Amino acid sequence: MPVKHSAEVPAQPVKAGDFTHIQVLLQGPNFAMRRFIMEPGGGMPEHTNTVEHEQYVLRGRARIAIGGEEFDVQAGDVVLIPEGVPHWYQNVGEENFEFLCMIPNREDVVKIIGKEC
Repeated sequence: MPVKHSAEVPAQPVKAGDFTHIQVLLQGPNFAMRRFIMEPGGGMPEHTNTVEHEQYVLRGRARIAIGGEEFDVQAGDVVLIPEGVPHWYQNVGEENFEFLCMIPNREDVVKIIGKEC
């Protein structure tokens, strides 16, 4: 389907995350577009992926770490997470932290630092 509304896409809990959900909005021939929603206090533990991530923050505020360097991000910020680089997220605001995340259509192996998912 070339056009749909994001409200038509169910949000699924992210197993490794706290108070975090994902919507796979678009699965194209070359990339996928996903929307992550982290409730206040929610986040993702430190992990790596075998694909790069290009992200656009839609709403809220979070502290994230990429390769050991911490950043405070908010609506309008763009984020690049290279493949294989450890990263984590923590919602530090009082509203949902939401972002779009685009990844190439390749197998993505997620490793939580200290264990495998």
